[in-house]
Amino acid sequence: MNEEKLTAAEIDSLKEAALASLETVIDPELGIDIVNLGLIYDVDITEDGYCEIKMTLTTMGCPLADVLTEQIHTVIRELPEIKEVEVKLVWYPAWTTDRMSRYARIALGIK
Repeated sequence: MNEEKLTAAEIDSLKEAALASLETVIDPELGIDIVNLGLIYDVDITEDGYCEIKMTLTTMGCPLADVLTEQIHTVIRELPEIKEVEVKLVWYPAWTTDRMSRYARIALGIK
């Protein structure tokens, strides 16, 4: 079985689609999506449809890690070109409110 490989342009487009999908994953405690919170550090997609998402959490002991990871798997699997999803939690660089988008800052009243 010889599956077609994704081109660089398709991968770029797919990364944008993946980020848009990740914007639908809402942090239940803060009510803001994980992209605007700055929790997504990297989305890497290979030519064979493997997607690795590097993300962090607002705190190391965050009880929502499993919930968020499950939601990420759900939304990314909706992209037909993605064959496998892996979410890797990273702690460096440490998350700070500086990583938040302007939208998230305004929504949470942070200057």
